[in-house]
Amino acid sequence: MSIKQELLQVCLNHVNKRIYNYNQEIDTIKESIESNDKSSNEEDDSGHGKLLNDLEKNMVHLADANKMLDMLNLINPKLKNDKAILGSLVSTPRASFFLSVSVGKIELEHGSYFAISLQSPIGALLKNKEVGEHINFNGTNYTITTII
Repeated sequence: MSIKQELLQVCLNHVNKRIYNYNQEIDTIKESIESNDKSSNEEDDSGHGKLLNDLEKNMVHLADANKMLDMLNLINPKLKNDKAILGSLVSTPRASFFLSVSVGKIELEHGSYFAISLQSPIGALLKNKEVGEHINFNGTNYTITTII
């Protein structure tokens, strides 16, 4: 398995776990709302409102996680490009970045990588760059040495 395939798999596992957890939480909240409706007192609606608010927040998080999954499904880890695009592994002497979704630092036996989205501040700077080009992020200079 290539490094890009390993990174993609870690990202997929991370996002699928988030989706599973949000679905579990949503199911739990729905059960609480149903049981709250059955034994509800019209004067005590504060608990019901909080549950509905929690449900809405989790639905938004679930939608975001599903968008991340859709983005990951667009990546072909076998594709190589000369420019930094979605699915690229961009290496610099300071760090290596997997342009995918924002997962953060990933430790593999080959080294450390940062899974970042193209919409993140550093992802936006790296987007469409080529080997030999430079970016400056938070006062640190990065020179692109390889793109896979």
